[in-house]
Amino acid sequence: MSDLVTGDAVVLGLQPARLPSRALAFVLDAAVYVIGYLLFSLSLTLATASLDFAAQAAIAVATVLLVLVGVPIAVETLSHGRSLGKLACGLRVVRDDGGPIRFRHALVRGAMGVVELLLTFGSVACIASLVSERGRRLGDVFAGTLVVRERVPGARVVPVPAPPPWLAGRFSGLDLSAVPDGLWLAVRQYLTRMGQLDPQVGAAMAVRLADELVERTGTPPPPGVPAAAYLMAVVHERQSRDAARAFAARSADRFTAPAAGPAAPVVPYGAPAPYAAPYGAPRPAPAAAAPAAPVQPPRSGGFAPPA
Repeated sequence: MSDLVTGDAVVLGLQPARLPSRALAFVLDAAVYVIGYLLFSLSLTLATASLDFAAQAAIAVATVLLVLVGVPIAVETLSHGRSLGKLACGLRVVRDDGGPIRFRHALVRGAMGVVELLLTFGSVACIASLVSERGRRLGDVFAGTLVVRERVPGARVVPVPAPPPWLAGRFSGLDLSAVPDGLWLAVRQYLTRMGQLDPQVGAAMAVRLADELVERTGTPPPPGVPAAAYLMAVVHERQSRDAARAFAARSADRFTAPAAGPAAPVVPYGAPAPYAAPYGAPRPAPAAAAPAAPVQPPRSGGFAPPA
């Protein structure tokens, strides 16, 4: 997915965050980390009071690196780009193609953040963010990431275009279990914005996404199917399966099979309703059954008369 970084692909359904919101998120994160560092270092100082000065200095340096560098990297990795400050400001760190970040992206951002955020008090990051067209600092440039806004006022969900009718149901037996969420996100973003892309760039992206989807599923597409139509059909197949599973689970929870009992008599439309005694009245005695008419033997050469 890292080879899908193009000028048009970067902005697929994403709105980059600007410097004021990123600065506010950094201040909130820094306040949390500094408070955590002070509490942790105070308790560690009391626990290591019996050690010599060199050992205490080594522990202090390790504590700084752990709390101010290691913890932000771990938080961004485990939360997929949502730290406490970014969560409060509605921001998130994603890859250039819109997928969730991994450990290597958080590691590069954290390592560069030591230089452009901590050692220079954020001046280098501010200058880089102001110069960048999408508000990226150096850590984002080297890591291939982008900070975007998740809560956009007035935003709406754009549906995925429907596949051609002749592709309906062609991929019902396709195994989609090995397709990661990042690839689904990239395919959906491409399909919802492919009309706004340059035709050559959009066609190349569709071919790359379709090749990766074929590699994940292990089943080649039917011959002669365009890449964009193949992506539409596979995405709609996955949505149909998710909807079917959700509907089946909801039906199993809300509805139960009724208890078996005698079926109510069916009264034809316009016929008089059967007699119903008032509540509490004694039941009338059942009428004696009429004797059955004798059955005559069948005539020769004809059908048996009705009983």
